[in-house]
Amino acid sequence: MNAHSDAMDAISLNGISKRFGSVDVLRSLDLNVERGAIHGLVGLNGSGKTTTLECILGLQQFQSGCATILGFGPNELHRAEGDIVAVFDTPSLHAHLTVRQALTHAALLLPTKKHAQGSAAEPQRSVDEVMSLLSLSRYESYKLRSLSLGNRRRTSIAHALLGNPKLVLLDEPFNGLDAGGVDEVLALIKTLNRDFGTSFLLSSHQLPYLQSVCTHLSILHGGQIVASGSLDDLLQSSEAKLIVRTHETASAQALLLQLDGVRSVVSENDALTISLAGAKPAAVNQALVSAGIAVDELVHVRASVDTLFRELTSGAPETPHARVATS
Repeated sequence: MNAHSDAMDAISLNGISKRFGSVDVLRSLDLNVERGAIHGLVGLNGSGKTTTLECILGLQQFQSGCATILGFGPNELHRAEGDIVAVFDTPSLHAHLTVRQALTHAALLLPTKKHAQGSAAEPQRSVDEVMSLLSLSRYESYKLRSLSLGNRRRTSIAHALLGNPKLVLLDEPFNGLDAGGVDEVLALIKTLNRDFGTSFLLSSHQLPYLQSVCTHLSILHGGQIVASGSLDDLLQSSEAKLIVRTHETASAQALLLQLDGVRSVVSENDALTISLAGAKPAAVNQALVSAGIAVDELVHVRASVDTLFRELTSGAPETPHARVATS
């Protein structure tokens, strides 16, 4: 396999199975992250997100399946010369160093990468550049032990970006950040992806943040990927819903169940949850009003990562089903 082929996926996992004792954490898991993508990996707590990252990076041995990352196997990542970096949920930095000392030390350890022709080395980002990117310059003389969790996370991400990597894996990148810090990290991810073609795999439970930055998404549930593809395709495939509030729920429910383009109608208190299969919200409202049923409120629940995630993981069976959207 040509490790430097631009055509191959950044990450390719096929049939990965991982057990801890008698517990199957990952079951024949398939995951593909395209080069140049910002790919989100979401799942409930304990679904195996971190285990998946650890299998990708060779930190966990898996029982079956195969994995390649930029064309390398998990046990060959030392040959990637810094093109692959990861930042996990808990920052791992020397507590007694200052921010500048930690980043300077990391920069000294970076491998020198040559161009294919063997000419000049690829440029690496300077310490000042990554501190500026992560808004750390004012903290450069602070010891890491005195920083907030959010600023330690910023320092970890700055550390990862020193070598100008091609693939960045971030585990819960938004934990500990305030709203301004989240906005900065989101903007940074978009900039690096747009200007340098950096690929990202973001493992997070912060669904609105992922929706704002990701080009692709995979949902992990029951040890398998139950939905994967471009974000636009996945959201288009998600079932549209209406919430209708009326004091005449029984009459409204009976009427709407006969309406073309309505899949189901569930009544709870004074509200009806209507799953649409082609009917437009205006047609639903017109049908109710024409029948003399007063509509107190009608809300179109638009597709989002949150609604898609809940649809696929709430009350899902133990053996998950496969659902893949093409990109």
